[in-house]
Amino acid sequence: MKILNSNNLPEQLINLVQSDYKPTPKRYSCTTILKPTRQIILERKHNDEIEQDISDMCWLVFGIAVHSIIENSQESITQFKEEKLSMDLGKICKELDGYVLSGRSDLIDLGNKKIYDWKTCSTWKIIFKDYEDWRKETLIYAWLVKQLGFEINSGEIVTFIKDHKKSQVKISKDYPKFPVQTIKFKFTEKDYQEIEKFIIDKFLEIKKYENALDKDLPLCTPEERYNTGDKYAVKKKNNKRASKVHDTLEEAQKHLNNLEKDYPGVYEIEKREGENRKCMEYCNVCKFCDFYKEIEEKEEEEK
Repeated sequence: MKILNSNNLPEQLINLVQSDYKPTPKRYSCTTILKPTRQIILERKHNDEIEQDISDMCWLVFGIAVHSIIENSQESITQFKEEKLSMDLGKICKELDGYVLSGRSDLIDLGNKKIYDWKTCSTWKIIFKDYEDWRKETLIYAWLVKQLGFEINSGEIVTFIKDHKKSQVKISKDYPKFPVQTIKFKFTEKDYQEIEKFIIDKFLEIKKYENALDKDLPLCTPEERYNTGDKYAVKKKNNKRASKVHDTLEEAQKHLNNLEKDYPGVYEIEKREGENRKCMEYCNVCKFCDFYKEIEEKEEEEK
């Protein structure tokens, strides 16, 4: 990855995030396999071409600083910090012989049979309790530790809220009271069975597509693209502004039918496709993705 510095920030910040990382064939991390397969493959193929500005990486810098502080703290005799874990998946699936799942957990506490991880997040993630990605990542680490013969039955995320405002605490009962929160998960045997299936299925899909042409890679799902969902606008013909926008075609049709009673032939339904927010704002390989290129071309044509 190339780190850009359009705002001429201190070089120390660039040095902090700069990495000489090179993908290792058939080796994928716990965090990587949570991404869509298309993104995983494109990141590998275009690793040296990806560009990101240091100004857009401020929270990564903050995260590195937090991890550095914790890394230098004293752990107990049953705790292991930043422990590197790996496993050849050929042990559980012959088709995946030579493929390695790797990771480095922030803290493993064998005494309490718990995995810890440190995160930064927005207030909205806490308000909406949007924790499934954290649960899944922590569970994958726990599964890896379990393969080494140690029992882990829970996980805990310690998260620092980036945009916390103390003034909002008294206004809303749903607003987090403190800028640091702990999110706890319990892991059952069923959870471990499900995550093992996920790991195997993900690696089999990666194996299938890792040498495919970019255009042949599986599309990310609407959920993976953070798609906002299609909307249906009821509006006067030849007008841009809608009288009302509906979430479903059924609701829009009902609205149109009511209008038709008094204004026959005046109104119509216009489908407005949902935005793919991850593609537009968060995906680091969007410019190499033919799906995103088609979206851009379509938007240019409409303009």
